[in-house]
Amino acid sequence: MIRGSLLRTVSLGVRSLTLHKLRSALTVLGIIFGVSSVISMLSIGEGANFEAQEEIKKLGSQNVILKSKKPSEDVGSGYEQTEVTAYGLKRLDFERIEATLPTLKSLVPMRSIPVDGRYKQQKVDAQIVATTPEYFETTNLTLARGRFLTHNDLDMLRPICVLGSAAARSLYLAEDPLGTEVKLGVFYFRVVGVLEETGAATGTGGSESSDRNRDVYVPLTTALKRYGDLTVRITSGSQIREKVELHQIICSLTSDEAVPATAQALRGLLTRFHNKNDFEVLVPLELLEQKERTKRIFNIVLGSIAAISLLVGGIGIMNIMLASVLERTREIGVRRALGAKRRDIMLQFLVETVVLSTAGGILGVALGIAIPYVVEASSGMKTIVTPWSVLLSFGISAAVGVIFGLYPARRAAEMDPIEALRRE
Repeated sequence: MIRGSLLRTVSLGVRSLTLHKLRSALTVLGIIFGVSSVISMLSIGEGANFEAQEEIKKLGSQNVILKSKKPSEDVGSGYEQTEVTAYGLKRLDFERIEATLPTLKSLVPMRSIPVDGRYKQQKVDAQIVATTPEYFETTNLTLARGRFLTHNDLDMLRPICVLGSAAARSLYLAEDPLGTEVKLGVFYFRVVGVLEETGAATGTGGSESSDRNRDVYVPLTTALKRYGDLTVRITSGSQIREKVELHQIICSLTSDEAVPATAQALRGLLTRFHNKNDFEVLVPLELLEQKERTKRIFNIVLGSIAAISLLVGGIGIMNIMLASVLERTREIGVRRALGAKRRDIMLQFLVETVVLSTAGGILGVALGIAIPYVVEASSGMKTIVTPWSVLLSFGISAAVGVIFGLYPARRAAEMDPIEALRRE
């Protein structure tokens, strides 16, 4: 009996909505756009955060990266302008760190040199990364062909190099680079390997370029012998002469737990031997934790902005249902006169609002899942649709139907049947 009464009430509610198809469709649109905007905005934000976190992870959670930094030239900074600007990390710093810190698993020096790369008629602005074999594993590089540097290459001062994917494409087009000689500045190097495409991780690769795919890797000893410590750059007619022994030192530690204390010890050690602020300590683990906090805030902000659309959709549902109650006053009076109880009237109007919000939620989920894929396909921006964003938005849409439908339903149920029948 109760089940039959409930089915009749639901049937009446659905039939009432189909009698006003255009009005129902326009009411549902608010929910559709609200749900789809929640899902799509959160998926775009999730994708952006994922890419940023992946790049930070490539730096290694167990790594502490020391970088040379040109000190401020402002008056009172302790920096004096000379013809040759000398600053940054030194090979002596590398030796001190190696001898001092017990938590080290490996220590990787790196020096970057901007050069013109040439092969036959092809030319590319490249960045030499002079380093040791440990750099390959520490920075999570992947070989496409050939090999990376070896300790024998360093000992023998071999003029060999490994090309980043973008540098190889620009110089060789469709030709196989392995075994050929490429001109880097004024010196020739034999290509022994080509790397896979990789993301541009801040803090790796060249000191000023974040595109690791344009890097060219050579043995540190070979680069020191051929290029020395002095770098000359010509910009806008002026000549900049800089002397930097090492642009970067990557300290790979035994565990994540050792990172905070080691980073603090490194700051103290370098500050002791550097009178000017010509270095910085980059801790990927700290960056990752900070990014996680930023991600949570970002998702809350995006979700809140998108949820406003759902709120507007809910207000639209309430407005339409209040108007519907006034239009159907006589219908409510007839049903009450025929024996319908207040809960039946209330349930009928609640069914209508829930059907509207649920239908809008389902269509909104479909649209919200489709939009991120369109964005990713058209712009190349990574998007990630998470199950919790779909469940959250659909749950809110269903809740909106109940919450914003309660007042109109209650108002209809509390109508006096006699007064309702008198109204024309």
